[in-house]
Amino acid sequence: MDRIHITNIRCYGYTGFLKEEQVLGQWFQVALTIGLDLLPSGMSDDLTKTLDYREAIGKVKSVVEKEKFALVEKMAEAIAAEILSLDLVQEVRVELTKLAAPIPGFGGQITIDITRK
Repeated sequence: MDRIHITNIRCYGYTGFLKEEQVLGQWFQVALTIGLDLLPSGMSDDLTKTLDYREAIGKVKSVVEKEKFALVEKMAEAIAAEILSLDLVQEVRVELTKLAAPIPGFGGQITIDITRK
């Protein structure tokens, strides 16, 4: 299977277990690996025979910016479902990173990594 990689989709959203996270919001970063057959577009040079990256990015931004979840795992599932709804997409890997988790004494990031067909 062929793949398209889209990285560094940054969005401000209101997902988190703590009430403050759903009120104040925070930054998230998303990377997608989308599986589909790229031969038809590669042979024809026709955008209608492949995925329009703008549409995939728009779907991610819509989920992150407009929906609220308690868990980032649920947000990742919602993103995966939206991407899988696009024509020609057979598989998607979603890497969803919470850039600044509100955990005292922790300066790292939390990433959820799921693959769905």
